Amino acid sequence: MFRALRNSWRLLRLALSFARHDALFPLETLGIAPALIGWARLWARPFNWRRPPRRPGQRLAAALLEMGPSFIKLGQALSTRADLLSESVAADLGELQDHLPAFPASEARRIIESELGRPIDALFSSFVDTPVAAASIAQVHFATTTDGREVAVKVLRPGIERAFARDMDLFTWMAELVERTQPRFRRLKPVESVRAFADVVRVEMDLRMEAAAAEELGENFRDDPSYRAPAIDWDRTAERVMTLERVDGTPIGDRDAIVAAGHDPDAVMKKCAEAFFYQVFRDGFFHADMHGGNAFVDRNGSIVPVDFGIMGRVDEATRGYLAELLVGFLRRDYRAVAEVQFRAGYVPADQSLEMFAQACRSIGEPIFGKPSHQISIARLLAHMLRVTEQFKMAVQPQLLLLQKTMLMAEGMGTRLNPNVNIWELAQPLIEEWMATHFGPRATAGRAAADLAQGLRRLPRLIDSLSFVVEAERRRAERLATEPPPRAGRRAALVELVAVVALLAAVLAWWH
Repeated sequence: MFRALRNSWRLLRLALSFARHDALFPLETLGIAPALIGWARLWARPFNWRRPPRRPGQRLAAALLEMGPSFIKLGQALSTRADLLSESVAADLGELQDHLPAFPASEARRIIESELGRPIDALFSSFVDTPVAAASIAQVHFATTTDGREVAVKVLRPGIERAFARDMDLFTWMAELVERTQPRFRRLKPVESVRAFADVVRVEMDLRMEAAAAEELGENFRDDPSYRAPAIDWDRTAERVMTLERVDGTPIGDRDAIVAAGHDPDAVMKKCAEAFFYQVFRDGFFHADMHGGNAFVDRNGSIVPVDFGIMGRVDEATRGYLAELLVGFLRRDYRAVAEVQFRAGYVPADQSLEMFAQACRSIGEPIFGKPSHQISIARLLAHMLRVTEQFKMAVQPQLLLLQKTMLMAEGMGTRLNPNVNIWELAQPLIEEWMATHFGPRATAGRAAADLAQGLRRLPRLIDSLSFVVEAERRRAERLATEPPPRAGRRAALVELVAVVALLAAVLAWWH
């Protein structure tokens, strides 16, 4: 009861903030507290007539920015949900900047000393009090270690954990309310989506996890001179502090600066495309926040990403699904695209394969009918996600983050060279990967591996089956001493149990 009252009060504050910015449409769509929303709209009417006209997505972004760090992160997460919001609203939320006023340097120093258990002077020979960046969760200071290394020190905002825990409780409560009262939204898995969002945020608030992600990404590219991650200083890293190599380079989103530094923008773009391909298809682990300020080109021309708070993982089955999906679209084989979706279980079996193939054609033709440099694979996936309601498809959260990252990669590529498609640069890698993983030899190899695994299980299966048969034989012998009619019935039952056990064992081995 207390939770409901607390969150109802916070929902009122949220509605008033949205109303001041004329951005109540998400709450209206979800059907949450319609009377409250109507009152909030009436209350805010005097505020809105003075404001200059803005797009709905811009109004929503402004309202979320006003509500604070959790809501900024929520807006960035919603920028992937073109299936839930319109494409233009999702695009505007994608521009939501994660910048907040800096907190005092004295507080940053206190947190560093508390977390690392040593005075600042024992850790750093110099520490710049003015932060180089201040975001919703943390801010970054430049420093020099006592052994002379130039580093960047990331420090969590004071009290951010409590603030996020309070907001996550509100988001979960609202998602539960939507699932309970709005059956048409259950396929969007609001509670599961909020939990996934909360998991991402929890990882971001443990800087040891971010440091581990940076190191894993670096290990994946250990032998690749074109892409690397900054080195982590583990001796100066804890839950609320992370110290890493200071990157001396040019922001990848600044084409003029890249040219001025003597780098070829097309070569930089090619390295980005190849690195993204390797992350998704080779490693299944990718940097999921690749906007123009989150990667640099160093003096050697290597791409160096920073800010590893948001990372994505793609399992092998999903990688195969994505590859088949993209190849089907590139070949304009829309029936194959539909079959991939049905085979993956993303489309319910009671839906029409032909109608879904027709829907895929309506998505693909407007995109692939354009010049190659105007083709957007990220927009293709966004349109795919928007047909989910028509065909009762459940949302696949693992694809949403990937789609957002692809959209960022395309935007970065467009800034480097608007006349080149970033995915065309990775096409040879895609074709090679497809041949390796879906060619005849790869298919035969997987079949042989499945057979070998089945044969390895066979001895255990036989032992288990022998045990069941022996146990039932002994039981049948004991029952044979009972009166004939009863024994006959039990013998039949024993035979039935043995047959069922045999069938179950064979089916288990077959699968």
